[in-house]
Amino acid sequence: MEQTLPLLEMTLGQMLDATVARYPDHDAIVYVDRNFRLTYRQFQQAVDDLAKGLMALGVQKGEKVAIWATNIPNWVMLQFATAKIGAILLTVNINYKSAEIEYLLGQSETENLFLIDGYQDTDYITTIYDLVPELKTMERGRLASSRFPHLKRVCFLGLEKHRGMYSMPEINALSVMVNDEEYQARQAALSPYDVVNMQYTSGTTGFPKGVMLTHHNIGNNGYFVGANQLFTEKDRVCVPVPLFHCFGCVMGVIGSVSHGSCLVILEGFDPVMVMTSIEKERCTALYGVPTMFIAILDHPLFAKFDFSSLRTGIMAGSNCPIKVMEQVIAKMHMTDVTICYGLTEASPVMTYTRIGDDIRLRVETVGRALPHLEVKIIDPKTGETLPPGTQGEVCCRGYSVMTGYYNNEEATRKALTDDGWLRSGDLGILDEAGNLRITGRYKDMIIRGGENIYPREIEEFLYNMDGIKDVQVAAVPSPKYGEEVGAFVIRRDNANIEASDVIDFCRGKIARFKVPKYVHFVDGYPMTASGKIQKYKLTEMSEQIWPERI
Repeated sequence: MEQTLPLLEMTLGQMLDATVARYPDHDAIVYVDRNFRLTYRQFQQAVDDLAKGLMALGVQKGEKVAIWATNIPNWVMLQFATAKIGAILLTVNINYKSAEIEYLLGQSETENLFLIDGYQDTDYITTIYDLVPELKTMERGRLASSRFPHLKRVCFLGLEKHRGMYSMPEINALSVMVNDEEYQARQAALSPYDVVNMQYTSGTTGFPKGVMLTHHNIGNNGYFVGANQLFTEKDRVCVPVPLFHCFGCVMGVIGSVSHGSCLVILEGFDPVMVMTSIEKERCTALYGVPTMFIAILDHPLFAKFDFSSLRTGIMAGSNCPIKVMEQVIAKMHMTDVTICYGLTEASPVMTYTRIGDDIRLRVETVGRALPHLEVKIIDPKTGETLPPGTQGEVCCRGYSVMTGYYNNEEATRKALTDDGWLRSGDLGILDEAGNLRITGRYKDMIIRGGENIYPREIEEFLYNMDGIKDVQVAAVPSPKYGEEVGAFVIRRDNANIEASDVIDFCRGKIARFKVPKYVHFVDGYPMTASGKIQKYKLTEMSEQIWPERI
């Protein structure tokens, strides 16, 4: 079936309008925690009002509109409102602090910033006033920031008024200043190949880079993600993952909207609210990283909730232990749960397991290339294409590959080959059937005395040990061997295993040079906001944990 589906040639605005025409009275967006519910027709009206308000403010085609906010309803409205007027939505990590938002606003040359009051211990309002003191003294719409010369407007995603900022009611009220003819003319001037979204890479290494993605990139990727789960207008998709990452705004939002499915969104991940949302809204799909599924399965109230409506969903971000997969299928009724792999630069999904794949494929591989995409393995040093069964760097080519990194030609040249292949930086193996197995990051590979060690292999082995809930393996610097193997273990509740038990479990079962030299027990891992483990931080941590390394 999948081979017969053609690529979509439309903007995100046209996609929304097409869905509204088919299913105007179906639920589009639901938030269980605040009794918020919009049909597709109501959602379209909210998007159009906001889009016209942005035009009245003076937002031009090609301007960046940064959104620094949790998964609030205005987030999704702004995603489509910016798309309809040709602006570029720049998604901001909610965990950013002052130095990071300063870097992003400067590097991206952002003209517009939308923000909420704050998240956890970071006050966004105070942060922006510190970075842009001119907001307190200059007339709105005439901002001239010494630090950010491109910044024109700051808007607050709420009802309250803040000096120098526009509020949402004010922006929506301005919509009457733009007539339908002007609005339609703006939309008619857009192309599916215009950049519509910029995301800054998670930063597992180095400074984040602004990935430029088009309507064609993310519209099609979201569409095929939904198609792969057999989404229809009857599906209800629970999305507790961050919208500022592709998992939320592409795989979640576009994957649902393109098929007329309902989005059941959570402002942040909370196991009880996820379970409540699934039961109350009879969700058919659930998205999350493996740690989220583990938190739900292990929750004391798990048995009190009804998961019988679930059938599919996505587990992504890091490898899934087979025991977790078995529990998700058996206890959460997610018989058709899928696994996918990709990166922001690929909009994001490259490969995907298919409904009907056996559990081995869903645990040991990340599936096969999506329709209209090519995946190959190359030698990271020579660029030579490698045969099936050979480990090398994963590369992708097709409609989903980014146009490049914003204002960073050098990084773009390193990531994209002359003939259109995107280099992922990940190591993997393709089998004869085209199924991809990810074996680790090229940069995460441990080199111990000349031996190449792949952390994923050791992690998969250690998942079989009783008492281990989760484990990550990372390099520990060693004067003697260059690097040693370090295992960072999360114990199961009431497990009393020690470091020596972990080492003993490995001895005689895996090669001696792969046995962890160091074992440390932790409560959690340093992660990017999209759920990827930052292994370089584990390596940095090891230097404090084991200063006596020899």
